[in-house]
Amino acid sequence: MAVEVKTIGSSGQISMGKQHAGRTVTVEEIEEGVWLVKTARVIPENELWLHSPPAAETLARALEWAGRNPPKVSDLDKLAAKLKRRR
Repeated sequence: MAVEVKTIGSSGQISMGKQHAGRTVTVEEIEEGVWLVKTARVIPENELWLHSPPAAETLARALEWAGRNPPKVSDLDKLAAKLKRRR
């Protein structure tokens, strides 16, 4: 692992290099003057439920079903008739 010397600018920023531009990171201060920087992916709070075991299992089954059942053209008249019968 290469060691680089960086200077924190007057605005409190440090450049990690253009190859890392736009990446999301977590910064953990382990002790005074020691920081651990890790790349991270953030999940919006309103999507967290998708990662719960029950939802993840349901999604996995749905994706598996979709892989076995390719899309096909629907007969909308037939579908409308079926819906009318259910009322």
